Amino acid sequence: MIAKAGKPFTEGEFVKRCILQAASIICPEKKSQFSHISLSANTVAERISDLSSDIYDQLCVRAKCFSGYSVAVDKTTDITDSAQLAVNVRGVDDNFEAMEELLTVIPMHGQTTAQEIFHQLCDAIENDVLPWKRFVGITTDGAPSMTGRKNGLVALVKKKLEEEGVEEAIALHCIIHQQALWSKCLKFDNVMSVVVKCINQIRSKGLKHRRFRTFLEEMESEYGDVLDFTDVRWLSRGNVLKRFFELRAEVKAFMEKDEVAVHVLSDPKWLMDLAFLVDITHELNVLNKKLQGQGQLVSAAYDNVRAFSTKLMLWKAQLSQTNLCHFPACMALVDAGTSFSGEKYVDAIVKLQEEFDHRFADFKTHRATFQIFADPFSFDVQDAPPVLQVELIDLQCNSELKSKFRQLFSTLNFNKSKYRSRITDDHLQAILRVSTSSLKPNVAQLCERKRCLVSSSKE
Repeated sequence: MIAKAGKPFTEGEFVKRCILQAASIICPEKKSQFSHISLSANTVAERISDLSSDIYDQLCVRAKCFSGYSVAVDKTTDITDSAQLAVNVRGVDDNFEAMEELLTVIPMHGQTTAQEIFHQLCDAIENDVLPWKRFVGITTDGAPSMTGRKNGLVALVKKKLEEEGVEEAIALHCIIHQQALWSKCLKFDNVMSVVVKCINQIRSKGLKHRRFRTFLEEMESEYGDVLDFTDVRWLSRGNVLKRFFELRAEVKAFMEKDEVAVHVLSDPKWLMDLAFLVDITHELNVLNKKLQGQGQLVSAAYDNVRAFSTKLMLWKAQLSQTNLCHFPACMALVDAGTSFSGEKYVDAIVKLQEEFDHRFADFKTHRATFQIFADPFSFDVQDAPPVLQVELIDLQCNSELKSKFRQLFSTLNFNKSKYRSRITDDHLQAILRVSTSSLKPNVAQLCERKRCLVSSSKE
């Protein structure tokens, strides 16, 4: 529970106090038994490590049955400036049973070159008894050390597969990361700079921030505050813009009351730019949320992205005709008497379309493969790669496999922080494994191996 909630190990003592308080009300005669339970930080850390080890053992057993697997590799830097390499694995067995798990989290205290990342990935794969001959795909964050043509991680993995005599794996850039980068082509710096400046002026000083919140209460505003902008959080811009737009009148009045002139808040053209950015970033946030979550299939994720690209074409046509049915913020200004010219915003939509073609070129290359994977039983055999045509015919004529496939896809719609900067690498990996795993640790078996730890604290 502590690991899943991302809480520090010291929270065990708080949990114990809660248990004792509940016991004193529900079963006071047994309170003394609960008081002897040890939930010290060391005990909690050890128990989480035990749970993690059990889950890892289960993963290794299941991994031996994979008929194919892929990995997702991502590198980040935590609050202590330590590089952490996360490797997730997704595999499927002969019964079409798929699983997705954290394979490992590797601390990288030295250099983080492609060669070093490759060595760490090889160790993780080979230590977990994952044969290279079943390696079918790799997804990365698109950094140069990952995607360099000659010496990037993907290139080194392809060389390794060639040495092992394995067919080349599919290499993709993380689709969520691509979508976040794609959305950044919508600059509108004239809008963002003013919004961020106003928010910073309001929130930078405690007294002024409190006065602003009091002002909103007096105005009986729907919201109690503006949102702080964090550029690294992908959903931040859309949420910040929407809240600012809803509070634009209150922000303008407060700034004027403080004798800080923000003239653009009275400029109808600027306000329309703000409204358009609110509407389009909202749609981008909706797309981003659709791409998130464990168990996402690449075919379904790419379908969502393609659907958004098709919507862009629709919105371009509608904006050119001043049809704002899908742009509620813009429509609100038009209803209030603000004039609207769609040409500028059509150009912004065109930029998004061009960026889409550039960002998702690698996915387009594998579009036919995605379609075969998503529904091999209705895919036209003539359009399939020649090496797959005979096997595809056999598959489409196998009623038992067709039934299993349909059943699979009906059910498949499948913590370091500034407060915990001293957490060890082993404990970090244990927490992440326990908090993200779909496997259930064998608690009963783990308990049998442990002697009872009695707390020496007096309650």
